[in-house]
Amino acid sequence: MLVLITGTSGGIGHAVAKKFLSCGHTVVGIDIMPQTIRHEMYTHHVCDITGGELPDIPDVEILINNAGVQDSGRDIAVNLGGTISVTEKYAFQKSIKSVVFIASSSASTGSEFPEYAASKGGVVAYMKNTAQRLAHYGATSNSISPGGVITELNSHIIGDPTLWGAVLSETLLGKWASSEEIAEWAYFIAVVNKSMTAQDILVDNGEAAKFNFIW
Repeated sequence: MLVLITGTSGGIGHAVAKKFLSCGHTVVGIDIMPQTIRHEMYTHHVCDITGGELPDIPDVEILINNAGVQDSGRDIAVNLGGTISVTEKYAFQKSIKSVVFIASSSASTGSEFPEYAASKGGVVAYMKNTAQRLAHYGATSNSISPGGVITELNSHIIGDPTLWGAVLSETLLGKWASSEEIAEWAYFIAVVNKSMTAQDILVDNGEAAKFNFIW
């Protein structure tokens, strides 16, 4: 299948692209940064999803909306506005089978930076709107909301023993997810799944569920 993924030059998007390539799919990546994946079935476009002309990529079958920023001053413009622009251009056509949005646990908890949480909450709401309109094509639309993920973006936390211990203590399982695990979720929801739509999947190692019972 033809898979379009945004934000493929690093982190979760890079892992998602490699997962789809390893399963024999043709992957097109869009990122503001240069190409980091070398594969005969991979094509890369350097593009800012918030402005300018998005490349013409006909007959996209799977769309993975992953590109995003955090505490940048442009969180809403990139995470929400850019995601909407990409989806409206590529998703609503007869070849589409699935759209997956990489949101965040912040979408439901409201934690982290204010604009980041708001942008990801908007992504989940927009995902449900997309599901309603994609049903016409027999396609699904869902989102994944990761909690902490081990990526370069979080290196300042991972590399600091005090911060790292503090964030892990906020989860039930005492760990964060890897980018590769989130990629497995994306693949399952986009390819294996045929009947779930308009749903947000929380993958946060139990952070949102943790509580202290006082009696």
